[in-house]
Amino acid sequence: MAKGPRYKRSFRRRVESKTNYHKRLKLLKSRRLRVVIRASNNHIRVQIIQSKLNGDKVLVSAFSKELTLKYGWNANTGNIPAAYLTGYLAGLKAKKKDIKEAILDLGLFYHKNRVLAAFKGILKAGINIPYKEQFFPKGLEERINGSHIEKYAMKLKNEEPEKYEQLFSGYLNKKKVPPLKISQIFSNSIKIIEKNV
Repeated sequence: MAKGPRYKRSFRRRVESKTNYHKRLKLLKSRRLRVVIRASNNHIRVQIIQSKLNGDKVLVSAFSKELTLKYGWNANTGNIPAAYLTGYLAGLKAKKKDIKEAILDLGLFYHKNRVLAAFKGILKAGINIPYKEQFFPKGLEERINGSHIEKYAMKLKNEEPEKYEQLFSGYLNKKKVPPLKISQIFSNSIKIIEKNV
């Protein structure tokens, strides 16, 4: 380990590669609202945050669990369609509070496709966030409404019914949601969100 009068130990979060303080400082100096998207294995959280000297202030927040409680989404809250709906919900809440633009603060970029789906939802709601189209992977548009889940479920149901029952047991037994109707549930949830926000 380095020693000496000029040696300065880095911050713990920098050493653990959890925070890039140079990027964070640039974001804070911009004085613009930040869109923060965080994904875990089961949920998505989208927040619009204002940076202040005494701490960050959350102006808008949307959590994927809200979809099941208020907006008719009774499927898994940790998949790509749920991420898109959460982003769309956050975007509509922001528009209601007269927030028109922000910048994206990705932080650590885990669960890439779900984070980008949530970002697409915010853009669809009409929030102006600078980005490049190359940022999104090919095929994300087709996966947003859950049609990829339906296709896979149909293939398994026809070819390997036992594997279908095993893989989609969470949908069939716990949530009582047919995986072959995910895109229909997605469309209904969008209508409910637009009506109630």
